[in-house]
Amino acid sequence: MNLAIIEAYKALDIDEVPIGAVILKNNKIVGKGYNQTENLKDPTAHAEIIAITSAVNTLGDWRLNDCEIYITKEPCPMCAGAIINARIKSVYFGAYDEKEGCCGSLYQICNDPRFKHRSTVSGGFLNYECEQLLKSFFKLKRNKK
Repeated sequence: MNLAIIEAYKALDIDEVPIGAVILKNNKIVGKGYNQTENLKDPTAHAEIIAITSAVNTLGDWRLNDCEIYITKEPCPMCAGAIINARIKSVYFGAYDEKEGCCGSLYQICNDPRFKHRSTVSGGFLNYECEQLLKSFFKLKRNKK
């Protein structure tokens, strides 16, 4: 999770919502990413999507079987869908998202038995650190208005 937090700081450095993601296979980093929606003017440029694209390019296969993803914030519906479509085995995230989280808080897309692929999900890893990073970013944004 510490590596995902490092990615989140990269987003913070470019004034993006500080969310980072890292994908591992056999304990080796195969993909990583951080939010870039504002800079790329792309609503799909979330940390998870960028990390998935990075891992797919590294492994040469869109199926990320036996991979684990570590994310600083609970995935949104789009990212949760991409995670199961990529067949990622396990999802670990830091901060919960009660408003848009789709790995347990609002919905449980990644482990929904109605889909042909499911990912195991665990949340709350380094929750305080991940949450504080987000809170400080949004507090700074509100103070600039």
